[in-house]
Amino acid sequence: MLAIHFGGGNIGRGFIGEVLNKNGFKIAFVDVNKEIIDALNDKHEYTIELAQEGTPQLKVNNVYGINNGTHPEEVIAAFEQASIVTTAIGPKILPYIAPLIAKGIQKRRAGKSTQPIDVIACENMIGGSTFLKEEVSKHLVKEDMDYLEQYIGFPDAAVDRIVPLQSHEDKLFVSVEGYKEWVIDESKLKNTELRLEGVHYAPELEPFIERKLFTVNTGHATTAYVGKYEGYKTIDEALKDEKVKKQVENVLAETGAVMVEKWQFNAEEHKAYITKILSRFMNPYISDDITRVARTPMRKLGYDERFIRPIREASERGLETDYLIKTVAKALVYRDSNDEESQQLEKMLEDKSVETVIREVTQLKDETIIGKIASEYELLTK
Repeated sequence: MLAIHFGGGNIGRGFIGEVLNKNGFKIAFVDVNKEIIDALNDKHEYTIELAQEGTPQLKVNNVYGINNGTHPEEVIAAFEQASIVTTAIGPKILPYIAPLIAKGIQKRRAGKSTQPIDVIACENMIGGSTFLKEEVSKHLVKEDMDYLEQYIGFPDAAVDRIVPLQSHEDKLFVSVEGYKEWVIDESKLKNTELRLEGVHYAPELEPFIERKLFTVNTGHATTAYVGKYEGYKTIDEALKDEKVKKQVENVLAETGAVMVEKWQFNAEEHKAYITKILSRFMNPYISDDITRVARTPMRKLGYDERFIRPIREASERGLETDYLIKTVAKALVYRDSNDEESQQLEKMLEDKSVETVIREVTQLKDETIIGKIASEYELLTK
């Protein structure tokens, strides 16, 4: 069986690649990174190290690479044999691979393939596969769309594994935490016969995605922005400071209250889930740079993202948002000379009022919330 995976980065190799390999797939990694693609084609295997006691290692083999920048036709051709397509490239890059996926679907249609196949976006976003389907559809004619609706699934997924920023002499070696969770919405599957071991299939995905995004992603980003404000360089270092840890716990208590009320998660079980997540952030075998977790602050302050959506939904339910709002203010003052969005945000705040910037970046309409964020920002920048 052949799997096409878009994204030869650490998450692609260190998470999705491991699961696909364990399920017996040959994996075609698609990327524009020449170094990674050349290394995959030279070695056809790589090593994953688990960041836990004993640092066990495992091999992922039967892999190769395709450079979609120089050989897009090879990607299109691979669609004829593929049994599954996955991505781990970042939400912003999905529209750029959509034309190639569209051509791959057209190739299957031209070959009269009636074997169903699923395209699964494994990204930190709500509705990643649904979004990708919309982007792919822009490049298809009606006959292609009829074929897609019959044979091509785009089930949404939730993925969770900490893969820190890292550098190794061996370009393919990757270190990841031992914990991993991959949940797929089974209601949108087309190839219902293919069930990946190590993956949880759920009849309703949204509760799992939101629980993950508004606990793991919100908690991670909170640690980063509060930690940076307090002068720390790494996530684990920041969480050793009780002041930082308490702020993260308070934020997750606020998002947790939304999850419990909205999805009827058991309150005690959700509290235990938060404790588990914090222990993962404090893993002594992972030194995760704050700059990696805090990067792209404007995206992270988006309307449906990890801070603003919980604030909106908590406010609608009359729940507390004080600590979420304090964290948004710290994200607004976050600066990284190597991060384009951080620099853009700084320039916006120089040229416009903080209220205007909050409206533009977050798309919030609630003036009360905007005012609270602005007040917290003013306190930090006095």
